[in-house]
Formats: sequence, C-alpha cells, structure tokens
Amino acid sequence: MKGKKMKEPVIKDLNLLKLTGFRVLCAGKDYPVKIPNASKLLESRLSEIKNVKNKDIQFGAFLVDTLSQEEDGYWVAVEVEEFEDTPDGMVTLTIPAQRYAATKYEGPTSGIFNAYDELHSWAAEQGYKRLKNKWHLEIFESWGDPNHIVVDLLDTIE
Repeated sequence: MKGKKMKEPVIKDLNLLKLTGFRVLCAGKDYPVKIPNASKLLESRLSEIKNVKNKDIQFGAFLVDTLSQEEDGYWVAVEVEEFEDTPDGMVTLTIPAQRYAATKYEGPTSGIFNAYDELHSWAAEQGYKRLKNKWHLEIFESWGDPNHIVVDLLDTIE
C-alpha cells in the first residue's frame, strides 16, 4: 500500500505502565473523530499532569473484549512515574507488565486496521495466542497529521 510503512513484527515485554489522560467512550463510528480530539486536548493540558515521563509520546489503550462498562472505550494518555493530583476531567490507568506482538506503523490513520491484520496474522503464524481481554497499546511518536502518523502497535499475547 502506497504511503505506508510497517516494520517487521517483534515480541516485546513491557513493564507496568502508569497512564494519565482521557477516556473516550462513544459509538464505534465516532472513534476516528473523538480520539484525535482527545489527543489534542491532552496535548493542550499536558502542563497540568505531574510526573510525565516523556511529553512527546502519547499512549492509546483499549481492550478488544471488555467484561464491563468500566473497561469499554479507548484511553488517550501519557505515561507518568507516579499518579499525583490527577487533573479535573482526567483519569488514570495502570497497565500490568505484559507481552506483546508489536510493529511500528508509519502512514495514514486509515491504514492502521490493515497493519493490525498483518500483525495478527504474523503472531498466529508464530504460534502466539491473542489475549483480547488484556490491555492493548498504541504508542504514538507522531499523531498530529492524520495522513502521516508514527505509532507502535502492541497486541497482547500469551
């Protein structure tokens, strides 16, 4: 696909993550608009968040199969060393240490679904089982231009 680059998938183990940001909960068709809006809002309010590890990296977190209403949605956040004085309207989320099938994707936001399909196929071919009821991550290095994002896609595996 023209304009898209995807790196060879790898297996990554990440330690526990503490995230502070916004939870986006809406109809499925509205996520492509609501998530970038939440990302811009987070960027504009970054100075209110204490203990930010890296202000140039945003995280997206979600569960594929949710067990409760509290787990539904998509979280747009930054990583913090510790939770302290969470700003009004923001939420915190702790992601346990997990193993992921991961790839870096560069291109338009519209290509993410194809990149995930390729990542899922690769992981299955390698014999890994997808854990849909665990937190999945998207780690954004560049998110301002919907025609060119840079994101690590991390799909939780057993």
